[in-house]
Amino acid sequence: MMTSYESAVLLAKALDSKKGIDIKVLRTAELTTLADYFVICSATSSTQIKALSDACEKVMDEAGEPAHHVEGHHGGTWVLLDFSTVVVHVFTDEARKFYDLERLWGDAEPVDVSAELLP
Repeated sequence: MMTSYESAVLLAKALDSKKGIDIKVLRTAELTTLADYFVICSATSSTQIKALSDACEKVMDEAGEPAHHVEGHHGGTWVLLDFSTVVVHVFTDEARKFYDLERLWGDAEPVDVSAELLP
């Protein structure tokens, strides 16, 4: 079983592998019982949102940690994937600005995973 941090890094890598834009990992464990981490990412189109969410589901299924809940697929501007300890949010740029989770969760600790994303 992976730690929540390991899950967050694995999900960030999956998003990066499909060219996710501006990937952010926020540690929310001290702020909410919803999840230990939020992973937030932008996409250029509804097609890319689907590819990004599929990549997340695939790596977590392979790790034995399938999504508990997924919403937003049909709208095409965002998707939320709930893996219990980590929640992934994938948005079009416009939807990301509208929901502004980075501001909403401004007290969350940003986690620098850039070293993990290097090829």
